[in-house]
Amino acid sequence: INPFRTPSGGNTSLSRTLNPMDAQKDPSPPPASTGPAQAAPFSPNTGSDSGLLPGETVVREGKAAILFPSANEVFYNPVQEFNRDLTCAVITEFARDVLAQRGVKVEVPGEREPVVVSLSGEQTGADEPMDEREETNGSEKQQLTETARVGEKCERGLRVLEGLAASGLRSVRFGLEVPGLRSVTANDFSAKAAALIARNAQHNGVGHLVEASCKDASLLMYEKREKRERFDVIDLDPYGSPSSFIDAAVQAVAEGGLLCVTCTDMAVMAGNSGETCYSKYGSVSIKAKFCHEMALRIILHSLDQRAGVYQRYIQPLLSVSVDFYIRVFVRVFTGQAKVKNSASKQALIYNCVGCGSFHLQRMGRRTSNGKQMKYSAATGPPVGPDCEHCGHRHQLGGPVWAEPIHDREFVQKVLTAVSVNPARFGTSRRIEGVLSMVTEELEDVPLYYTVDNLSSTIHCNTPPLLQFRSALLHAGHQVSLSHACKNAIKTDAPPKVLWDIMRCWEKTNPVKREKLSLTSPAFKILSTDPSLEACFTVREDANPQSRKKHLTRFQENPQAFWGPKARAKAGGGISADLQDRSRKFQNKRKTTDSSELKNVPCKKFKQVGFNQTVQRMKKTRKIPD
Repeated sequence: INPFRTPSGGNTSLSRTLNPMDAQKDPSPPPASTGPAQAAPFSPNTGSDSGLLPGETVVREGKAAILFPSANEVFYNPVQEFNRDLTCAVITEFARDVLAQRGVKVEVPGEREPVVVSLSGEQTGADEPMDEREETNGSEKQQLTETARVGEKCERGLRVLEGLAASGLRSVRFGLEVPGLRSVTANDFSAKAAALIARNAQHNGVGHLVEASCKDASLLMYEKREKRERFDVIDLDPYGSPSSFIDAAVQAVAEGGLLCVTCTDMAVMAGNSGETCYSKYGSVSIKAKFCHEMALRIILHSLDQRAGVYQRYIQPLLSVSVDFYIRVFVRVFTGQAKVKNSASKQALIYNCVGCGSFHLQRMGRRTSNGKQMKYSAATGPPVGPDCEHCGHRHQLGGPVWAEPIHDREFVQKVLTAVSVNPARFGTSRRIEGVLSMVTEELEDVPLYYTVDNLSSTIHCNTPPLLQFRSALLHAGHQVSLSHACKNAIKTDAPPKVLWDIMRCWEKTNPVKREKLSLTSPAFKILSTDPSLEACFTVREDANPQSRKKHLTRFQENPQAFWGPKARAKAGGGISADLQDRSRKFQNKRKTTDSSELKNVPCKKFKQVGFNQTVQRMKKTRKIPD
């Protein structure tokens, strides 16, 4: 999310407060977490301004040094540095591909490394710098006659829009770190934010690239719907849901352009409010273990649905679920024939509320008939009224995007560029870890199971991850991990095979059957004999390369209270007792001494409550007067 919000509402981004303690923390990141940017006093070599206004400070992230108002008016969350680093890396590779077709060579400082690394450990182009390999990689590309460098304006470069720019941190970083840009429009509805953007652009010496704008983001994008005025890249990073900006964004992005969207309303998209999710995204979210990947597929469904209205369609490049938000990068194309495929790319989800087994039902069918494509309605449903494994009912969610959510070839390009130039970003280690997992994911397998949930369903010990993955491989099925969940299992095996493997595991780790309820999913599942004999011998290919190399795959808490913060009140600032309330309602019992627990009052035995209970029982004559 954009780190700066104002209390003015609308599509504005300056509405939170900086915790002064955040600026005083050591900027050195822990070994496996993102590194927070540094807030420091102004130094003359950080920009072109001669000084700061009263109460202002400078926060440095990447190559940018951003001016901020007083600490009680502006909030900065250093955890979002990963989001901005990843965006710079993705746009750089997008610019490399697009500008190569325009005859422009992209040059990134520090990138000319002799070896391109891969997860398999293979080395390609060992005697050839990466930029030179890109020039000869594909005969369809034009001869590169111009070189685009960071900080320089490229007349044949990309036009970028940041719709909700706040202080302009992200846009300034684009100007300083992404080559091949023609212009960057940093827009915000707040006049105060727009003025701050202009100052920060001049302060960092990118005033020739970054242009401040003060308009409603949707209105600005609607004004740029003409083909000659569209943006090559549109970045939307709102506070909460981006749903109100999607319609304008899919029209204002150029043909084959890049659309970058962040969603932070994870409670809605992860199943806590399915009806609200439907009103915003046209999809019903459900509570399930695969909720984070489902959220990614919901926003992709919404983007494709809105694009289809204008005979356009999307091609996902990268979709990630990290920390407390999701981030998707998609290209948008125009084509009436391709738009007809949209219905067959969406699917409904049938999820069992008892054992968690799920099935997908496509919304449409397409079959090839020679040179023509035939479209028809889908047939179904794929399940009966009750689950065949545990006998419980199904809940219906979706529709969601059922096609691949990544372009593996593009992700590998980004991964290679980050790996050979780790000094470029402060969160390079985490980017490498996340993208490595993305390249290992099964492309054509939507959603996932979790090993701990499968074990919890039948009340048995959890099998080691490698043994469970090996059992699936021995059974002839594909399996992978997921970047969205630490214990996730993505597999093309049907639920019946998963439960057969769990039944075989339960034989060596028996469950006390006499304690199981006759109506429980565990009793019904374990009452059926397995139809296959699972082999739990660990295979070499069961352990993925990202796990073998101990890459930084999942975020560790970098500091206390690092998640999303509350909205600022009118006039700036958040409630002073916010953290006190958090401490009050979490981990209520802090003592470990059992003798002190007797002094902890319990509502059930409070004297007032006891007297009320006695009076009520007297009235109902349950006890004599």
